Amino acid sequence: MGDTEKEVGTMKKIFILHGWAYSTEKWEPFVEALKQQGFEPVLLKIPGLTAPLKEVWKLEDYVAWLKDIVDREKGKVILLGHSNGGRINLAFTAKYPEKVEQLILIDSSGIYHNELPLRLKRLMFGLVAKMGKKVKEIKPVRKLFYQFVAEHDYEKADPILRQTMRNLINSDLLEVLHKISVPTVIIWGGNDKVTPVKDGTLMHKKIKNSSLHIIEIARHSPQFTHVEEVIKIIYANL
Repeated sequence: MGDTEKEVGTMKKIFILHGWAYSTEKWEPFVEALKQQGFEPVLLKIPGLTAPLKEVWKLEDYVAWLKDIVDREKGKVILLGHSNGGRINLAFTAKYPEKVEQLILIDSSGIYHNELPLRLKRLMFGLVAKMGKKVKEIKPVRKLFYQFVAEHDYEKADPILRQTMRNLINSDLLEVLHKISVPTVIIWGGNDKVTPVKDGTLMHKKIKNSSLHIIEIARHSPQFTHVEEVIKIIYANL
């Protein structure tokens, strides 16, 4: 996959922002494959998910957190974001394009949807936030709720993270995508049921200097299920 001497000499650092669900074991093959291609991947610990969070955050707080990390680097950085990690990277790049060399989005969140099922899901989130412990005390009701909303990460979250998750889900980056002009690689699973392919197509349309790559049989996390294909796309476009 490419010229070995070129790969070893490149050693471009890539900051990776994971999505809601995080598993070191799942990320290891992808991270290792990046290393083998001459990159220096840095899988960041995200407050509230893989690092402590003591207060409710909004998207702009995550942007400020990422800026603190990026500011420690000598020059521009390469950002890779999956799902919610892509949302954070999009918001950051729209605000600080001068700090980003290249952007990689994998099945990224960031486009607000208001279809009926999602409106009902947000309503249920709100009700649970108000009821608090009452939901936990009624096991059948709790089980029914989480089956309905299909958000196991939300079920496991503490109150601070739950409100933070709602803040992020309710954000919409559609109106700022036009501000992004850095080279952007958009990778999408063609069978993604979490963030639909139409979101990737829309991002490609709005982001000026972008390319869209659809892995037809992949779902929401092609970096786990189709490591080689994703790595080839990244290597060919960086």
